[in-house]
Amino acid sequence: MSKEPFMSEVGEPAATQDVDEERAWSTGPLREVARRYDFRLTPYMQSLLRGRPADDPLARQFLPDERELHSLSYEAADPIGDIPFSPVKGVVHRYPDRVLLKVAHACPVYCRFCFRREMVGSNGEPLQGEVLEVAIDYVRGRPEIWEVILTGGDPLALSVRRLAGILTKLAAIEHVRVLRIHSRVPIVDPQSIDEALTSALEQPVPVYLAIHVNHPDEITDGVVAAIRRLSDRGVVVVSQTVLLKGVNDDAVVLETLFRRLVTLRVRPYYLHHPDLAPGTSHFRVPIEVGQELMRKLRGTLSGLCLPTYVLDIPGGFGKVPIGPRYVGEMSSSGNREIQDARGMSHCYPE
Repeated sequence: MSKEPFMSEVGEPAATQDVDEERAWSTGPLREVARRYDFRLTPYMQSLLRGRPADDPLARQFLPDERELHSLSYEAADPIGDIPFSPVKGVVHRYPDRVLLKVAHACPVYCRFCFRREMVGSNGEPLQGEVLEVAIDYVRGRPEIWEVILTGGDPLALSVRRLAGILTKLAAIEHVRVLRIHSRVPIVDPQSIDEALTSALEQPVPVYLAIHVNHPDEITDGVVAAIRRLSDRGVVVVSQTVLLKGVNDDAVVLETLFRRLVTLRVRPYYLHHPDLAPGTSHFRVPIEVGQELMRKLRGTLSGLCLPTYVLDIPGGFGKVPIGPRYVGEMSSSGNREIQDARGMSHCYPE
């Protein structure tokens, strides 16, 4: 579904801009950005962004930037290689025991660094009817599939009726023992996490919800209430964070975020290195920066607060941990050099 450039879900100009800025957004590079990549804000996010400057960590994530028009030769529309591992429409089967099921093509907001930005929104297609049944039949016919991960788009943007129907069918498959949902909704539209939705998430198999959150300012009172409603219903909540230049490439910011999440009973799961999506190079930091951040965090944070720093290898070769290396090679004397979190070396005899 196409949208008027730089208009919100309710058809109003982005609330962060004054009149002159709104006029500037209607022409030139920013208008071209909006034509190329979908833009949408929930009313809640409009309110949260109001009054924030363009370089604010939240504004950077959600408001279009003319740098998005600059694509590099090695950036790709399918940067993590979903397409080669898609045996039927809507299914990505990259790992033996789990599949992605792309049940939604739309999101309530469109992150400016999204790795599926060429596949969602106006570029996506809904998974419904017979096509959805074929996808579920694919899962049903493969007993090695232990976990189904609902993604998209944002699965929690579906109607409660549709979401409940999909979850119920998947939970009824004997070999499917875990359901996981990846969503931004509890962060960008927390009031939608209501009784009807949380009731739909109650299934006879465990339901894990991976919420996407990148900065402590995203955890408002409304978000806290939404997370508690989910936890109280037995949903296991974990978090995913993308390491983003100018947003959270700072040890204090990440420490604050991860500590806050753990106090809310949310386990930090992944810290993603940004993928090579078109027009997102201004968000990426060198891997060494991420490794140094993780080294600092290991020296100050409880293990409960530490996610795994990962990179999705382009081409569909999967995620690998890329955190700092602490273990050296074996010496001729049978010792290894081990580095601690402060960078000091120690001898470990084997």
